[in-house]
Amino acid sequence: MKIVNILIIAIVALLSIAAGLAKVMQTQQEMEFLLGVGLSSALIVAFGLVQISGGVLLGPRKTRMPGAVLATSAFIVSTVLLFISGNVVFGLISMLPIALACVIIYQIAKTTHDQPINSDSSDVGSD
Repeated sequence: MKIVNILIIAIVALLSIAAGLAKVMQTQQEMEFLLGVGLSSALIVAFGLVQISGGVLLGPRKTRMPGAVLATSAFIVSTVLLFISGNVVFGLISMLPIALACVIIYQIAKTTHDQPINSDSSDVGSD
């Protein structure tokens, strides 16, 4: 199961970084689509930087939760824009990275919830 979790993290991180790079590099398709739904060039680049940040933050364990939240948020915005533009098929396909990112958030929350807040046993019962 640990290998599956690592693969999911890697896939989401790579998707997030790739999508962000396409926006920062202002590729023709990204620009046409996002300008067409009303975003400015500066906002597109900022959005790309958020996606790249989310992907990069997914790597280290300590920053994985903020990275997953950023990546998920960016994927949701992109998917909503796809549906708004009328591209329902690609919008439905774009829900897969959202689901994978939510799996990461769930796993982190579950792991964090299962761990004791204070693991220093010398403090237990010292009231």
